[in-house]
Amino acid sequence: MKVIPVPCLSDNYAYVLVDTEGKQVAVIDPVEPEKVLEHVEALGMELTALLTTHHHADHSAGNNEVAKAKPGLEIFGGDSRIPSMTKQLKDGEEFTLGSLHVRAIQTFGHTTSSICYYVQDKHNDERVVFTGDTLFVGGCGRLFEGTPQDMYDSLNVKLAALPRDTKVYAGHEYTNSNFKFARSVDGDNSDLIAKAVRCAALPITMPSTIGEELDTNPFMRVDQPALQKAT
Repeated sequence: MKVIPVPCLSDNYAYVLVDTEGKQVAVIDPVEPEKVLEHVEALGMELTALLTTHHHADHSAGNNEVAKAKPGLEIFGGDSRIPSMTKQLKDGEEFTLGSLHVRAIQTFGHTTSSICYYVQDKHNDERVVFTGDTLFVGGCGRLFEGTPQDMYDSLNVKLAALPRDTKVYAGHEYTNSNFKFARSVDGDNSDLIAKAVRCAALPITMPSTIGEELDTNPFMRVDQPALQKAT
């Protein structure tokens, strides 16, 4: 399995997910289709699926164009607001993309259309999760359609239960600004300080891991007394 981040707009990420065993490709949130499809064409593999993390236009606005360019493409999403959707997913629903195994994780909070895609490559013992605007590196998405409890459950119950070595690919490059807030409420966290320094020198900070987020992301550390005191 290989993941190619594709920077889009001002700070968005689309992704190309490559099934290296089955020689197939899926794309995630291809908001600038020409950029994403250029990567797909360079790989010389068949594009078989489009995964949409939520309905906001900066993630889903490219769906119609990709669907037109690739007739018969399976387009997954979380509710009827996803453009060109062919398959609406339920929480916990599973499917395959070539040799890759995918589980849809419904993550309310940012929107009620939000789906995180947990992908396992069992041949190579690798796992990744595409988190859209639910989980960012060092932060989380704004609450537009959900409640604080929804976001807590999405981050600290559902995503926190994934294996620590799961690579995290988020929907935006907000990392350095997120770390400014994180350090203001968790300034004695040596793991956070080290990661903030490391990421400050990187143009692309993806991927993180679930383990790193559990150790450094204040929104996944709300049970820590130091953070409770600071907030």
